[in-house]
Amino acid sequence: MKILAFTDIHSSKKYIEVVRKKAKHADLLVCAGDITIFEQDIEHVIEELNNLGKKLLLIHGNHEDSTLVEVLCKDKKNIVFMHKKVFEYKGIMFIGFGGGGFSRREEEFESWTNSLNLNNKKIVVIHHAPPFGTSLDLFGDEHHGCDSYKEFILNFQPLLSISGHFHETFGFKEIVNTTLMINPGPKGELLEIK
Repeated sequence: MKILAFTDIHSSKKYIEVVRKKAKHADLLVCAGDITIFEQDIEHVIEELNNLGKKLLLIHGNHEDSTLVEVLCKDKKNIVFMHKKVFEYKGIMFIGFGGGGFSRREEEFESWTNSLNLNNKKIVVIHHAPPFGTSLDLFGDEHHGCDSYKEFILNFQPLLSISGHFHETFGFKEIVNTTLMINPGPKGELLEIK
């Protein structure tokens, strides 16, 4: 399966067009939030994303409110709003948790994922903030990611962890155990998973 992962397009027509071209080569699209600049033109951006013509799994970032994004995506045939949701596609469980970006712990994520049956499953986890203590959360000389996401990765070893939030780490990748962690940035990355 080919996934086009992207994040932090911030309403950019340029990045939407880059994603549109790459989407032709993907089976599924995944966006890790911050589709706007504090919700400016959000209806237009969501319409453009829906018109990419492929199924898009979308979480909100710290620039969007989850309730608004959920309402605007409700009638879009190609968009699945993924905050605190699971979507199964070709035998892989996609788990989404949006928002945040500034906390070391996401207790709501922890309690929600603890309620899921994830043992022996192929998992892709989508979250806006990066996991703590990785190259994806390094800002200057300090790490500013989220421990909750890192612990989830260590415990469940998903195939893939997709995050964004830090523009300085666009395109960064790191492997922990068997998990590829990536900040695909607004230009997106085509990834193959099995």
